[in-house]
Amino acid sequence: MRIKSYYRALRPYVSAAAVIATATVLVLTIFFTAFDLQWIAFLAGVLIASILALASRASRAEWQVARRSAKLASAQKALERETRLRQKFEEAYTASHERSQLLDEVFPVMVAYVDSDGRFRYHNKAYRHWLDVSMPEKIDGRLVRDVLGPGVYAEIKKATERVLKGDTVLYERTHQMRNGAIYRLSVQLVPRFGADGTVCGYFTVLTDVTQHKHVQAAARGTASGKQPVKPGAAAVDSARKAPSEQDLFIDSFTQQVTGEKDAAQRIVAAIEDGEFALFVQRIMALASHDGEPDHFEILIRLREEEESLMVPGAFFPLAEKFGLLPRLDRWVLQHVVEWTASRKADASARTNSKFFVNLAGATLSDTEFPSFVQNELQRNGVPGSAVCFEIAECDLPSRRGDVEHFVGQVRQLGCQIAISGFGRDRVSLDLLDSLPVNFLKIDGSIILDILRDPVALAKVKAINRVAKGIGIKTIAELVESDQTIARLRDFQVDYAQGFGISRPQPLTKLALAETG
Repeated sequence: MRIKSYYRALRPYVSAAAVIATATVLVLTIFFTAFDLQWIAFLAGVLIASILALASRASRAEWQVARRSAKLASAQKALERETRLRQKFEEAYTASHERSQLLDEVFPVMVAYVDSDGRFRYHNKAYRHWLDVSMPEKIDGRLVRDVLGPGVYAEIKKATERVLKGDTVLYERTHQMRNGAIYRLSVQLVPRFGADGTVCGYFTVLTDVTQHKHVQAAARGTASGKQPVKPGAAAVDSARKAPSEQDLFIDSFTQQVTGEKDAAQRIVAAIEDGEFALFVQRIMALASHDGEPDHFEILIRLREEEESLMVPGAFFPLAEKFGLLPRLDRWVLQHVVEWTASRKADASARTNSKFFVNLAGATLSDTEFPSFVQNELQRNGVPGSAVCFEIAECDLPSRRGDVEHFVGQVRQLGCQIAISGFGRDRVSLDLLDSLPVNFLKIDGSIILDILRDPVALAKVKAINRVAKGIGIKTIAELVESDQTIARLRDFQVDYAQGFGISRPQPLTKLALAETG
């Protein structure tokens, strides 16, 4: 290889030396032939031919160099183009990978794909978590009935048959996790069509639409210590000082899904701009006579949720993280009281119904909240008896002093108190000795099992009997069927609430339903 490289380097000089030597030999020959014209003509012809041959070779070499230079330039341009394309591809792949990772690892909505043979071909982490399965291999490629179990598969079989015929199916169902947590799921089955127009599989999209108070109750039950008393910049700053893995998840989820980098400001803006909407769910009286009025629980939704622009309930963990739930609770109470005041002019509207307003744990610790309640009631001329504040049972042990102070203040205004999620872990009726309560809402995880579990049935009976003994009315949560309603009536539970009674509806439509 070195010899070739040396030859290539010296070849131009060798050619020049050869030309010079040839010319020298010809001149000397002419000289020694005494300048004979015939020899001069002959040797001159040889010299000219040699020069022309050398010029031709040099021209050809130059042409080859130019040609190869052009090819090299073209190759360089192609390489640059390929480099740019590769860079764009890598950027697109990175962005696609991030979006795919967001769907697979972060997105809280549960997504799975099932082929026409009924086998799982894709699922994300949220779906695997819902099934309480640690390894993807336990789902991938397996039949739906084997993964979900015969009981659940029997419930969804008809919906599966419909989606495989090309119909989009939407329904809701209640799911109980192994740890006892109750979730209300919105299930959407979307068919996927092949190139020939036939259904080759379907997507399963499950959205958690559980009422936020149950989610908060579960979260607060595992936390220790008190939450910040007042919302505001200090709470936001303290939440940002030491970000945990949960904080990083919330920040990533917020920025990717909502497009907002500052979640706290996004929620504050939503409150100030009226982007929240109030819904109500009926709490039906189970007594056979007409003396017991129906009541209504207030639920809150961000309008982006109703327009399918945000996952339902996604803003609650954000509001809780930044200490904004007390501010949101104030907004809810203010609008409920104002709406109640607007109904007074309607003679046909019911005046003895109560509106159950859920309160966050941080709101119970806000010493200024009772004064806010008093001012709103007086300003709108609404009696306190129109409002019943709902407190999660898990807040009683950790915030007992705050709860007792709050209850004492608002009961002086005529407001009533309900304890929700009662009996989820252990029955703690001793907590009610010093706490005047009007309603006990029996936890839905117990109500769901009363038709098939004698222990759950006995627990409901015991809670109901003791509550009646101390003058507290009972409300059954998550009532799903007429059979459950009949059983509750048998042992004289006062009220029932759930999808078996009614679905949530906008508060503005409640007046039309009552007066129409």
